[in-house]
Amino acid sequence: MQDAIRQDDIGEQDSKREADEPEGGPEPGATIGAGGEGEWSEGEELALPYWLTSTEEAANTTFLRMFRRLPRLLRSAWSLAWQAGRRTTVAVAGLQLSAGVASAIGIISVVGVFNGLLRDGPTPERVRAAVPSLLLLIGTLAVRGLLTSAAAAANGRLSPRVYAAAEMRLLELTTRVDLSTFDDPGWRDAMERARDRGISAAQQLVDRAIELGTNLIGLAAAAGVLAVLHPVLLPLLVLAVLPIGWAAVRSARLGYRRVLRLIAVWRRQRMLAELLAAREPAPELRAFTLREYLLAEVRRLLAVSTGEEIRISGRQVRTTLVGTALSGVATGITYATLLWLLWTGRMELAVGGAAAYAISMGIGRLTELAFSANRVFEQGLYFADFQGFCDLSRARTEPEPGRAAPTRFREIRLDGVTFSYPDAERPAVRDVSMTLRRGEIIALVGENGSGKSTLASLLAGLYWPQGGTIRWDGVDLTACDPETVRGQVAVVMQEPTRWPLSARANITIGRYERGIDTEVLLEAARAGDAHDFVMELARQYDTLLSRHFTDGADLSGGQWQRLAVSRAFYRDAPLLICDEPTANLDARAEHEVYRRLRHLAAGRTVVLITHRMASVREADRIYVLDHGAVVEEGDHGSLMAEDGIYAQLFGLQASAYQSAS
Repeated sequence: MQDAIRQDDIGEQDSKREADEPEGGPEPGATIGAGGEGEWSEGEELALPYWLTSTEEAANTTFLRMFRRLPRLLRSAWSLAWQAGRRTTVAVAGLQLSAGVASAIGIISVVGVFNGLLRDGPTPERVRAAVPSLLLLIGTLAVRGLLTSAAAAANGRLSPRVYAAAEMRLLELTTRVDLSTFDDPGWRDAMERARDRGISAAQQLVDRAIELGTNLIGLAAAAGVLAVLHPVLLPLLVLAVLPIGWAAVRSARLGYRRVLRLIAVWRRQRMLAELLAAREPAPELRAFTLREYLLAEVRRLLAVSTGEEIRISGRQVRTTLVGTALSGVATGITYATLLWLLWTGRMELAVGGAAAYAISMGIGRLTELAFSANRVFEQGLYFADFQGFCDLSRARTEPEPGRAAPTRFREIRLDGVTFSYPDAERPAVRDVSMTLRRGEIIALVGENGSGKSTLASLLAGLYWPQGGTIRWDGVDLTACDPETVRGQVAVVMQEPTRWPLSARANITIGRYERGIDTEVLLEAARAGDAHDFVMELARQYDTLLSRHFTDGADLSGGQWQRLAVSRAFYRDAPLLICDEPTANLDARAEHEVYRRLRHLAAGRTVVLITHRMASVREADRIYVLDHGAVVEEGDHGSLMAEDGIYAQLFGLQASAYQSAS
């Protein structure tokens, strides 16, 4: 509601700012390019987006720094997995550990196979001697395969639960913060970072942590056997994999830097592509013959990104080639050392065969470990954004004093109420005092930016006063749980949200806890003048109101407005706030709505905000606001007699209807 209600109060000042520049990023208007061919300059639209701070850190990280952060990242990952599913997490860990033990037993059994085959004696006897160890090797390989498959199945159950838990945590915290938090650009930036990367990073972090754990267990098995067979082979094994690890980290950094250079280009290209394919802009796109212009813009952006990706891909291939070559040299040294140990008699031939098998397995595990560690670090950076947003939102959560607001009231009294938006130079509402009684229609009028809609938000419990009090029959609303306050308020907004739900749900939404009374639903729809057009829909009240889905229907602006009015009638709240409730209605429908609002006011309090001065003539009391303060008060007759702001506004609108003759 905040966007609709604040529209009149902030005028041209829009608190929803563009993304901030991250620390260390390029200045707006800077040239972003690779140097030489492929360089481009696009000004601010290609500036580094705010949410790439973590990516920038990943792009410039070192191998040592990455491994120092791994333990904390792994703790975070397993903590999240534990919360998502304890039994499944235990199952995954247990199965992976068991698979590692099976791998170690398999390597040891290789020694027995070689011992049997290389012993003295006839070939049949040597084969028979090797059979038990061979059967053990086959058995451990089969068991390891089964355990690995079971672990993968368990992880398949755990991973989507982690994603669902992370998404629900973000949504729950987002919807619990104080509404004024949405006007804080810093919080909105944090929310976008958490939504864009944080949720998927939570899932990916758990998956990559499990992958890392699997590789660590396999490596431990191979390293343990090598250490027993001959100590010198273990450091040589690490040496063989270091070039692969270096190449993996360097290649990843090149990829991250590519994202830094191209993310703004990708973002703009996606936005234009969506405009070309979406339904809403399709009429204007054709009316203004924008097709060729937008296609040329998309083509240009794709050319820029494609050229940069090809360049980075070439560098990554060269990096991988160098790492593979160096690793090949180190692997050759390792096997040469093994042959030297066999040649000089420092190692038996059977043990050497097992060592060669362990080296091969260890190199594979170390290679995978380097890539896994890099992926864990990358996702951990984005997950840190998610955790930071959660902590920030918890600090901004609305207080819940534990007291319920009165279900009915005789009067609402405002005393010296003041409220300012974040970073605003002046209060949107300033020292306002007024009394609203049951059964009255109260009108708030004034020019754009006068504070009408903000005052309505305060009355609805969407914002809380920073000065003064709002009391219902003497009960200070700040001492009541916000949800209980809002439960006694119905709001009709100037631009109601077009919920992609059924027509029935659009009217009854917000009162689902009491069940749907069909008779009350139909009565509310008729009162809001929505019943007739709903009955003309393909599925009537069960019609999904969205063209994005099969059999869905769309409504005109006036029809959506009538649904919003019907929703207010169905809500049956003691306080009804109408912010330009007839903005999209024709004259006949507008007259009918105001007639029904007068009927609805019996036993209730109605607050009406409108620019159409003729609509407030019958209000019991009219408050005129100017720059957040009440400057005039009275009924239509008394305010016209004062010849102040109200009389001027009324006269200006009335003159438009006077005959030119």
